[in-house]
Amino acid sequence: MAGARGFAPGVTAVLIVTRLAATAPATAAEPPVPDGPSIRDNSFLVEEAYNQEAGIVQHISSFVRERGTGGWLYTFTQEWPVPGMRHQLGWTLLFVEPGDPGGPGWGDIGLNYRFMAIGTEGGPVAFAPRVSIFLPTGASDEGRGNGGPAAQVNLPLSLELGSRVAAHTNLGLLHVEEARNDAGDSADLDAVWFGQSVIWLLRPRFNLMLEALWTRAESVVADGESDARTSLLLSPGARFAFNRPSGLQIVPGIAFPFELRRGESDGALLLYLSFEHPFGVSSVGRPSPRRGDI
Repeated sequence: MAGARGFAPGVTAVLIVTRLAATAPATAAEPPVPDGPSIRDNSFLVEEAYNQEAGIVQHISSFVRERGTGGWLYTFTQEWPVPGMRHQLGWTLLFVEPGDPGGPGWGDIGLNYRFMAIGTEGGPVAFAPRVSIFLPTGASDEGRGNGGPAAQVNLPLSLELGSRVAAHTNLGLLHVEEARNDAGDSADLDAVWFGQSVIWLLRPRFNLMLEALWTRAESVVADGESDARTSLLLSPGARFAFNRPSGLQIVPGIAFPFELRRGESDGALLLYLSFEHPFGVSSVGRPSPRRGDI
């Protein structure tokens, strides 16, 4: 979602519209690999459709910086099972440098709920709709907040395509009530997006990724008036995993999203880091049942 200037052009603005789309990532539907434990929950832009398992919490950081404008976006998300995989709660913080008109600062706060409708018992298909509410805590007059409350729905579907390939599909909708631009004009805004990714498990703890994200988002152009813009992002990337006997899994990743428009491209750097580990008395001191050791 955009800040005071509305959904401004550029990679960072597209990712703010979807809140990186993976701000509520969960255990992905990547299939098991014969030669060891695989990475299971760490896409960057296209959300995966498996919730956190009972007793497992995830802490997710993402950082995106545009090469052209120098604008950047940092998000931090926590995901908690309630109490198992069927229901999941989470929250998201944003720290944004939108460039003109404002400087860096906190953006809007997101509260997330996901219901895992298909896939809690395993299998090649998973479906977990998510609903998010965003509170207008960011400064809309400096480009870091919507200026009004927002609601988001995302429909992630995950499919196993053999022993080493998985695909994830997203369809998302966003509505902002009385969004404001930096001039103080306000209007209701809507956005829609479609995402598709393919994950190749080249090694159990090294995956190659290709993600695509199409968005159509409105921005405030005058009081009571909005204008729509479409965008297509492509993002090749890779991720790694370090699994510890305690059940801690550390996953760093890197990607290079770029926006396609009128035969040109505008690129960015995306850095990802996830810590996932058991919590609670019953899970302390024993490995997560779905992960092996290095």
